[in-house]
Amino acid sequence: MNITSADFVKGIIGTDPILKDTYPQIAFVGRSNVGKSSVINSLLLRKDLVKSSAQPGKTREINFFLVNKAIYFVDLPGYGFARIAVAGAEKIRKLILWYLGSGEAPVSLVVLIVDACVAPMAHDKEMIDILRAEGINFIVVANKIDRLNQTERSHNLKAIEAALGVRPLPYSARTKAGRDAILTAIEKY
Repeated sequence: MNITSADFVKGIIGTDPILKDTYPQIAFVGRSNVGKSSVINSLLLRKDLVKSSAQPGKTREINFFLVNKAIYFVDLPGYGFARIAVAGAEKIRKLILWYLGSGEAPVSLVVLIVDACVAPMAHDKEMIDILRAEGINFIVVANKIDRLNQTERSHNLKAIEAALGVRPLPYSARTKAGRDAILTAIEKY
């Protein structure tokens, strides 16, 4: 998949006409602070298209980016961040579940991003269960592999696979190692 253009279209917090667009939607989801925005930016070869922050939990809406004038990359809010109020965390959880389960959005693929340096958490396992229950195609991307040596990388990738039941694609948003494999996986869907 060759990226020739990428533009922010809009952010939504509920039903919106953009959900009825005929473009396929590739949704990016994961815990807060796993680098979702950085992954999307690096895949698109853009630095600041998707806003990222050192403060976890910054994204509070569903953001649509039109790629190659033919496909949406959809940035979902991060889940599982403990420092926001319970009501706020539940609101984000419901927004994600609505997007994935309402049937309003033509979700072609979900890219579940996990941190290669940290074992998957209960929220990640719950997301896998939701995706399987909804019959949504997904891939798992283990971001931040550049922070691990070869032995740690191999060990952690095996642990992620054992915990989630799916082999993760190793990736570094910083170095773009693994970019082609992810874009090839996305292109299949």
